[in-house]
Amino acid sequence: MEVELKNIEVKSSEEFPKDWEISEVREFAKVQTGSKDTQEKIEGGKYPFFVRSNTIESINTYSYDGEAILTAGDGVGVGKVYHYINGKFDFHQRVYSIYGFSEKALGIYFYHFFSQHFYKRVYRLSAKNSVDSVRMEMISKMKIPLPPISEQKKISAILSTWDQSIEKTQQLIEQLELRKKGLMQELLTGKKRLPGFDGEWKELKAGKLFENNSNKNHNGEFEVLSATQDKGVIPRSEVGIDIKYDKSSLKSYKKVDAGDFVISLRSFQGGIEYSSYTGLVSPAYTVLKEKLPIAKKFYLEYLKSGNFINRLNSIIYGIRDGKQISYKEFSSLKLWYPPFEEQKAIASVFTEADKEFNLQIEHLKSLKAQKKGLMQQLLTGKKRVSH
Repeated sequence: MEVELKNIEVKSSEEFPKDWEISEVREFAKVQTGSKDTQEKIEGGKYPFFVRSNTIESINTYSYDGEAILTAGDGVGVGKVYHYINGKFDFHQRVYSIYGFSEKALGIYFYHFFSQHFYKRVYRLSAKNSVDSVRMEMISKMKIPLPPISEQKKISAILSTWDQSIEKTQQLIEQLELRKKGLMQELLTGKKRLPGFDGEWKELKAGKLFENNSNKNHNGEFEVLSATQDKGVIPRSEVGIDIKYDKSSLKSYKKVDAGDFVISLRSFQGGIEYSSYTGLVSPAYTVLKEKLPIAKKFYLEYLKSGNFINRLNSIIYGIRDGKQISYKEFSSLKLWYPPFEEQKAIASVFTEADKEFNLQIEHLKSLKAQKKGLMQQLLTGKKRVSH
């Protein structure tokens, strides 16, 4: 058999086990789009432009009761968003439903294979460099290797076990995120005090805590950094965007030391970022150095808290999208300044919370990698299960 495992486009059946059948989707399932219009889509919902039916009367001729796989027909989720459904539903007209499986195919087995390989097929068949829509025949004529039904059941059960673990871990990560938000609201405002601390918190203008530092005393030998909202200040080489700059202009760049804060070009969205690196930033950035002793982790969290960002918004009303907040505007804001030892204690709480969160993120990556490895073995017949 000629199989491109990179794209898993099945062309014959010689390399799959002899008792596996290679079939086009249309030979064992139906494919159709929904009837719901754009107004009825659920923005940010679990399903792509999907509306669940609450009563039997609301199900129209385009709805189905049973196993089905939904995938987006166009938009950002094309070839990347898949949902396995077993029940009553209707769905948006730009969503494809694969349903009505024959006795030789399990919907849940098809879901595992389809969600792993369909995007590569769509991308290969697209005439453009990006994929923004799916034609029905891309699904209906896709070839799928089907093991005997008993083996499909075993494979699906194994992969579903990993899915359950992945889902539980994702739920735990969401809970940890919510817990941290709660801690930020309580500990960073003084609403809740840690045991052993009862000293008075001062409220100081940001200009009393941070100075505008424009250190250009360097030879341009440091790496160029960029401020990002999700990772803070990081080497420009890690941003993932090839930003061109004239190396001869580096002498005008500002030096940032590890532990400094930077007012980014997206500061109107709360982008006051922390740098763990020593390097250079564009003169368009404002570099902040502390003037009083501070626990860096405390202010890293404080300057990203919802309470602070809401107050930040109060000084930038009317600023056009993309304009950076000036040091003068920032320095007028009042910031809490707890006793230094209490800052450190609060910072430790967030450090431990981050450790637990990152541990679960790594666990989730591990589970997904394990599942991917199993799929590569089980869905191609390289590894067989007893049936």
